[in-house]
Amino acid sequence: MSANNLHELSLAQALAGLQRGDFSSRELTDACLARIDGLETRVHAFITLTPDLARQQADQADAVRARAKKTGEALPPLLGLPVAVKDVLCTRGVRTTCGSRILENFVPPFNATAVQRALDAGMVLLGKTNNDEFAMGSSTENSAYGPTRNPWDLARVPGGSSGGSAAAVAARMTPAAFGSDTGGSVRQPASYCGISGIKPTYGRVSRYGLVAYGSSLDSVGLFARSAEDLSLVFSQIAGYDERDATTLDLPVPSYDLPQAPDLNGVRIGVPKEYFIAGMQAEVEACVRQAIEQLQALGAQVREISLPHTEYALPVYYLIAPAEASANLARYDGIRYGLSEESETMLELYRRTRGAGFGSEVKRRIMLGTYALSAGYYDAYYGQAQKVRTLIKRDFEQAFEQVDAIACPVAPSTAFKLGEHADDPLAMYLEDVFTLPINLGGVPGLAFPAGFDRQGLPVGMQLLGGHFNEAVLFRIAHAYQMVTDWHTRAPAL
Repeated sequence: MSANNLHELSLAQALAGLQRGDFSSRELTDACLARIDGLETRVHAFITLTPDLARQQADQADAVRARAKKTGEALPPLLGLPVAVKDVLCTRGVRTTCGSRILENFVPPFNATAVQRALDAGMVLLGKTNNDEFAMGSSTENSAYGPTRNPWDLARVPGGSSGGSAAAVAARMTPAAFGSDTGGSVRQPASYCGISGIKPTYGRVSRYGLVAYGSSLDSVGLFARSAEDLSLVFSQIAGYDERDATTLDLPVPSYDLPQAPDLNGVRIGVPKEYFIAGMQAEVEACVRQAIEQLQALGAQVREISLPHTEYALPVYYLIAPAEASANLARYDGIRYGLSEESETMLELYRRTRGAGFGSEVKRRIMLGTYALSAGYYDAYYGQAQKVRTLIKRDFEQAFEQVDAIACPVAPSTAFKLGEHADDPLAMYLEDVFTLPINLGGVPGLAFPAGFDRQGLPVGMQLLGGHFNEAVLFRIAHAYQMVTDWHTRAPAL
């Protein structure tokens, strides 16, 4: 493969090529940067690019690899591989805007733990990707820096809130990217963009340095072409972090993947509540065909029930905005964010919070503040937490019967830019199949399972028990060994 086409390599392929000496990290990085340069004006996947830093890190990786040939020293496992980072994760010396004007000039003095672990493993930072403001959205249209477009159809959304990362991987600008998932923000864009994405168990990956949206729901996730690619990075970023009290001090498995697509003995449940009236017929057909393929590989498939699924949407949109209301209170024009001289506190808020926050963020802050207010707390937020416990219990009972759950990611393929602009509820309904997983704290892995008649990707997700990401990697990898949906690229 010529140096000009290195961006087409998957993460695993790129790693193998670097290890063989087929090309250098600098050549791989330059190919990705050239790809970005050629497509960014059309796709708008990034908010901030770091080409000089990327080339510096790539040169350092090449120097380390060359020295190791002489000394025999062990190399970092992901040495020289490019990665992009969603702009809600702090990066030392590189601005982190959260897609908001209120943090337009914020440059963190530290790296998020997950980002630092990727850098320690040898990865090369290409830049910060676009996202819905403070990760609040399902389309990446809510970014203060303009929308990202879906590489499969530039008139459509890439999903959200991690749409920039998903679009960058789908457009072959980077072999891997970080995202965050509070209610489906990794899995839904992975589905819309025809790539793979994982949301881990709550507590498996440190959230230190992830700018908070809903603290009991937020997870740091990943995008890549395949389950194999995801497992390579995930194994490096997962694990306990003393700076995040929600991480558990549990051993991280190696996530080694089998050489043969054998799913004998794996029990897969199909929840009847995830196949609903009104969902796109082609989505249901692709997902059911994928489940049949898993069965053909030896998996035992049975129908199960997650009876409280119907309550997930209202529960989420009480809990998440309530936590957002508290988390975003810190952007007051004094300690964080925009700073304007004002004679009164009300004027200060108008010039900072009023000017710095977009309409969707304001909507969720107001909804959350109302749900937490005196006289309404027990009726709304308190009640939602009780129902959340029931949703979590549904998953726990299901995983006593099965090893994994297979279901759609979204009820439809990617919608057009602006299609839900005046209908927030329609936008929220796009996450109806992803929200329960965050409420239950369980892991989910999305991957492509076909295309609709318009040539748009259809995604499927696998759900696992707490801290059982390994079974998700195994099942998805087996499926991708006998299908080629994940290898297809948009014609840009």
